[in-house]
Amino acid sequence: MLKTEYLEELRAKIAAKKDHIARKREDWQSGNSYYYSQLLNSLKFFIPANSTILHINCGTGFILERLQPSSATGVEDSPAQIALAKEKGLTNINFVRQNPEELDLGGPKVFDFILVSTIEELVDIKAVLDSVSRYADNHTRIVITNYNYLWNPLVSLTEKLKLKYPQELHNWVSPKDVNDFLRLSGLDVIATDTIVLFPYYIPLVSTLLNRFVARLPFFDNFPLLQLTFARKLPKLKEPGEYSISVVIPCRNEAGNIRNAVERIPPMGRHTEIIFCDDKSTDGTADKVREMIAKHPEKDIKLVAGPGICKAKNVWTGFDSAKGDILLILDADLSVMPEELPYFFEAITKGYGEFINGSRLVYPMHDDAMKFLNVLGNKFFSTLFSFILDFPLKDTLCGTKVLWRTDYHDKVKPRRGTWGEDRWGDYDLIFGAAKNLKIIELPVHYMDRTYGETKMKNRFRNGWIMLKMSLQSLFRTKFH
Repeated sequence: MLKTEYLEELRAKIAAKKDHIARKREDWQSGNSYYYSQLLNSLKFFIPANSTILHINCGTGFILERLQPSSATGVEDSPAQIALAKEKGLTNINFVRQNPEELDLGGPKVFDFILVSTIEELVDIKAVLDSVSRYADNHTRIVITNYNYLWNPLVSLTEKLKLKYPQELHNWVSPKDVNDFLRLSGLDVIATDTIVLFPYYIPLVSTLLNRFVARLPFFDNFPLLQLTFARKLPKLKEPGEYSISVVIPCRNEAGNIRNAVERIPPMGRHTEIIFCDDKSTDGTADKVREMIAKHPEKDIKLVAGPGICKAKNVWTGFDSAKGDILLILDADLSVMPEELPYFFEAITKGYGEFINGSRLVYPMHDDAMKFLNVLGNKFFSTLFSFILDFPLKDTLCGTKVLWRTDYHDKVKPRRGTWGEDRWGDYDLIFGAAKNLKIIELPVHYMDRTYGETKMKNRFRNGWIMLKMSLQSLFRTKFH
């Protein structure tokens, strides 16, 4: 038998199986409401309502309907299941019967999210990923769900016992397999999540196992489902075609203003320098005005901060910024302005979408960071790495870079949900987690030459950070 004939026979067999269970499928899904509630809770955490969604292997639309998209397309190769989906009369969802390996949605379209469910039922996984990637752009997020291959015997047993609808899954893929398929299709893994260690509801027991135990090291290898979040490798313009806004939050930093203006190198098509003066009493604002008059060739702006905390001061600067890229530089210049082009290069070449500076790689200059601050930073970096399932070495480096559109669309809506962030670092990191590709960029950390550090009351600040970390632990890791 020729390979193409074998594959066509396999596709026909899978479609026939789906047709056979079409009428019973939603009964099975409703009967296993606990399992699907766990899946939907995880998907909704990352896919907000009113998104545009392309759903491959959409079945009868059970999951897609509950994600509450503004508009969506559901693709299924089972005539019976598509017919049942269309009977629902969902005007915001277009259900189409197609082979997802040869997807043709009639013209150029781009979706916010592309959900590929149950890749175990796909005949040619790479062909499907190649096909759906044509409907993604730099901001689209691709979400893949697959069963943990270690569960193969138990899944087969539950199907025979009629505790699960009979899919007779024929692909069993490991996490490495999923990552390899994505890379081969020009897609880049952002993050992974594992859910449902125990798929049935027993009061207290299910919550303990699924919400807590399943998230712990070692045990996180065994949940039933894996969610993989990916992006299309970005197609970007030449770096010189992008503009950048350097946002400098400052309070009583008059002696650093001139240095900042003279040391920040030009980047890209245009460099905007925004000083956010947070009600300084040492003449910082006057010094900025002096630099504006002295350097008319530079685009320097002065923005009045609210005088509440650094975070709100940064948000004020972000809201007034016009550049394609947002970059934060602390006014103490402890991170050298001469290293900012490294951040610009990293984001404009697509290496990452959220570039986080790390001060804990290179040796620090003299007393740039006090011993207790070093210990605290290492503690919180370890805690963050556990919460985010991503190794993060420095959580409080003030130098961070992201696209302005990503800030407004993906980070800003989640801002403030982690508790009181007086500095803005946690809101940015947690907002970027599993939404954006995060990379760290080592920087040299220097002593400030003017003024005094704003990071006083170390124990009080540490307590605030710990409370935020615990909130994020329950909102992201143990959600």
